[in-house]
Amino acid sequence: MDKRGFTSYLEAKNLAPKTIFCNTENVKLFLRWAKTCAEKEEIQITKPDILKYLEYLKNGRKQQNVTRKLNLAALNHYFNFLYQTEQITQNPCLFLKIRGTKKKTLYNTYTPEELEQLFDNYYQLFVRNYVYSHIPKNRQEQSALSRERNALILSILIYQGIRAGEMEKIETDDLDLRKATIKIRGVKRGKDRVLPLKAAQTGLLMHYLQNIRPQFLEYHATDSDKLFLALPAINKKGKNKNSLRGVFNTITEQLKTIDKQFLNVLQIRASVITFWLKTEGLRKTQYMAGHRYVSSTEEYLPNNLDGLIDDINKMHPF
Repeated sequence: MDKRGFTSYLEAKNLAPKTIFCNTENVKLFLRWAKTCAEKEEIQITKPDILKYLEYLKNGRKQQNVTRKLNLAALNHYFNFLYQTEQITQNPCLFLKIRGTKKKTLYNTYTPEELEQLFDNYYQLFVRNYVYSHIPKNRQEQSALSRERNALILSILIYQGIRAGEMEKIETDDLDLRKATIKIRGVKRGKDRVLPLKAAQTGLLMHYLQNIRPQFLEYHATDSDKLFLALPAINKKGKNKNSLRGVFNTITEQLKTIDKQFLNVLQIRASVITFWLKTEGLRKTQYMAGHRYVSSTEEYLPNNLDGLIDDINKMHPF
């Protein structure tokens, strides 16, 4: 096994160090099995050998489908690596899948109109008409700044459907207000992409860049290129903590007071992707969602079940 070459291959896919380690160890276990049980070297492995190994993991090692899926993914990576380096002529894992693994959580999705109404209600209740009388005077300014920032974050969740981790990576240069676009930097398995901005967001962005963000910068000792800044907080060790992680929890709790059916920000992303699948098609949705693999986009298709039922009823009304 060319461990160094395989590791470089996995690093090029932007996999986390822990994931790379797990993939490497799973491949080692398979190669050990192949040499002792199947009496074959790695370049001699065929699809039946992979199937026998998966059967061995199920019956001999008592592995659940989720674990066997991880093993198969590792083998698929390894034989793709061998194929790309021209050590084999075909990946024996091609088209193999483990059925019965856990599916993506299905959400009660919102329509675009419902999401827009959710945002309007949020802005009216927690920004424009918010009453600060219960907040100490020395903290009212910070609270007002945070609410303006949170409203803009919510608008990007609703209109661009991005991940929370991607929100933290947005920089001011990623905005092009003239072209009305925003660049999203992918995280983990996500891919970079450029998405259009809605007309309703332009005013929010200009107000934030000109009036709100400069005030956030006053609370920071050094300048920052990040679009969204947190107000420095002191953690238990007495060090400044600058993170947006708590912002999404705050937005979630506030939205739950508006709509009791609201669960979390992932529900917003699922709603946006489900709508894109209806209007933009699978491949374009894959790009807009930042999915590296189309299978990740396909996991949102069950959310589109109502539309499928409507189509069936039109074709076969009886």
